[in-house]
Amino acid sequence: MAVEFNLPTYLTLLRIALIPLLAVIFYLPWTYANFTCAAIFLLAGITDWLDGYLARRMGQETAFGAFLDPVADKLMVAFVLVLLVEQESTPYLTVPAAIIIGRELTIASLREWMAEIGQRAKVQVSQLGKWKTTAQMTAITLLLYGESFAGLPIKTLGYWLLYVAAILTLWSMVNYLTAAIATLRE
Repeated sequence: MAVEFNLPTYLTLLRIALIPLLAVIFYLPWTYANFTCAAIFLLAGITDWLDGYLARRMGQETAFGAFLDPVADKLMVAFVLVLLVEQESTPYLTVPAAIIIGRELTIASLREWMAEIGQRAKVQVSQLGKWKTTAQMTAITLLLYGESFAGLPIKTLGYWLLYVAAILTLWSMVNYLTAAIATLRE
């Protein structure tokens, strides 16, 4: 089976390629490092939405793209959360980051297992999962920027939104696990 490369797949690969670039800039002693990291992460978030939209719109959905897209998302989110926790190691950041990373690993494993038993459709991405992703991406962008802007406490807003994302993360995980358990009982 050949791997198909198309515009949506290239956008997903770009998201993965942005990870080391973000890491290098994150550690640079540069005045604009925070802004640049936030911009890179925001670009990654936009490509996350755009690759799926284009794949559906252009009829270019592929098995490789369906595999790679969630991998790219989880890599980017987990990697940046680890960077943020390393930068500011407090329970207020570590706990929601651990919840988010733990959920992503759990649900990825659950989806793989459900696919093996022919029940992948039972754990498809839900609207709640999309809200969770939006909250995560926005919170992480704000935390990467971390400076007040026009009098708004961006970092504090990022923290609050990260907690919203952690709550949505737990809620969506419970929904996925409930659907999987119901399927297994059938």
